[in-house]
Amino acid sequence: MPLSEHEQRLFDQIERSLAEDPKFASAVRASDPRFHARRRLLIAAFVIVLGLAVVVYGAMSQNPPLGVAGFVVMLGSAAFAMQSRRRVQAPDLKSVGGTASRRTRQSRKSGGFLDRLEDRWRQRPEGHR
Repeated sequence: MPLSEHEQRLFDQIERSLAEDPKFASAVRASDPRFHARRRLLIAAFVIVLGLAVVVYGAMSQNPPLGVAGFVVMLGSAAFAMQSRRRVQAPDLKSVGGTASRRTRQSRKSGGFLDRLEDRWRQRPEGHR
């Protein structure tokens, strides 16, 4: 439902006053999981590049254990980056209004194809039954 003009003006005023408060902005940024996930992705990218440098150095100095260690660092950092990326993309809320049952959420997690089809069948509109 769209806001009335008065509500929209109030909302804009509140938004401006919150934007001017640096303490509030830093508190919101500190609690934002996307901010932390983005930072973890940047750190992981840096460590991947560092691992690549170790692999190249190990190959140039003909030191196989150093090259293998660099590869392991790259692999671990890539796994960390993928995990951080998944956290960013995962929705925090499963359902609006809290109507999803625990069983439905669990079946989506363990989620086979048939479980998802069954969930869709249960959640179809009333007119199609």
